[in-house]
Amino acid sequence: VQLQASGGGLVQPGGSLTLSCAVPELILDHYAVGWFRQAPGKEREGVSSISGTDSSSYYSDSVKGRFTASRGNDKHTVHLQMSGLKPEDTAVYYCAVGVRPLYSSDYLRDSDYDYWGQGTLVTVSS
Repeated sequence: VQLQASGGGLVQPGGSLTLSCAVPELILDHYAVGWFRQAPGKEREGVSSISGTDSSSYYSDSVKGRFTASRGNDKHTVHLQMSGLKPEDTAVYYCAVGVRPLYSSDYLRDSDYDYWGQGTLVTVSS
C-alpha cells in the first residue's frame, strides 16, 4: 500500500492549511486512515483518523475543533483541513493506513497502523 501525503508548507499563526493523502482505491471503504505528526525532539502523535467501517472521525484533544478530516469525492483521497494553526502545530505530518480491526481507543495510536506515507512538513511561524 503506497500512500502520498502532500500540502505542507509555511503558514502564519492563525492561518489554515489543508493536507491531502492519496490512498489506493477501496482502502477508504475498509480501513482506517490516520494522520500523525512528529515535531522535532518529540514522539509521534496521533492527530486524526477516519474509520473505514463507519466513517467515524477521531481527533486528539490538541486539535479538536481546529482540524477536520474528510474523504475526497474521488474515493481515494483523505484531507486534513487545519485552521487556527499554532506554532506548536509545527511538525512533519504523516498519513497511515491501519488494516486491522480497531476499537475507538485505538484510532490515534500509531502502533495500530501498518502502512505509512512519507511525511509533509508543516511550519507555523510568523
